[in-house]
Amino acid sequence: MTSAIIVAAGSSRRMGFNKLLAPLAGMPVLRRTLGQFQACDEIGEIIVVAGDEVALAIQDWRDSLPKLNAVVEGGAERHFSVWKGIQACSGEAEVIAVHDGARPLISPAQISRCIQAAHEKAAVACARPMTETIKRVDVEGHITESLDRNGVWVMETPQVFRKELLTHAYETVLRDGALVTDEVSAVQHIGQGVSVVENTTPNPKITFPADLTLAERFLD
Repeated sequence: MTSAIIVAAGSSRRMGFNKLLAPLAGMPVLRRTLGQFQACDEIGEIIVVAGDEVALAIQDWRDSLPKLNAVVEGGAERHFSVWKGIQACSGEAEVIAVHDGARPLISPAQISRCIQAAHEKAAVACARPMTETIKRVDVEGHITESLDRNGVWVMETPQVFRKELLTHAYETVLRDGALVTDEVSAVQHIGQGVSVVENTTPNPKITFPADLTLAERFLD
């Protein structure tokens, strides 16, 4: 079985309001995200890590999300939140998919591709190759140099792992007091390689108000 941990405990400081509850084409961002995992046949249960405001809103959605198994309180940092999610996963879970609640356009088909790859390779991340021109900019806003984009990929979610591997990685991160920003970094901390699963469909993270407008255009 595959457990999905949806990370929804962020503060939305850059947004100015709770982005996870913001309407996106008539549906809250997080509700749309959860619906994609609900629709994925590979997912056996959904665990949401959330703050109080989001947790309260989720109660109104439970009837339409039968795979939603638990809502747990988030931690002070992302890796603490994910660790709480791991602890809440079913003992029957063989694979864990961790996804940002603010990525509502992930497709059930791409979730399935990532899960299938994790069964084979143990550790994978949804990602896309960088296509834009990349420049380095100094503190005054001046362009200083061009960067080679060959071999550069943008990490997305879900990031999917065999349960025992992800559990060991987070136990080590917590023991070492390491600060990691995603599951790829946590697993690399113990020396495990991670493979990418290319995503060819839009999967933007809602971070700024303009991202909602962009996401709505993708939905249209």
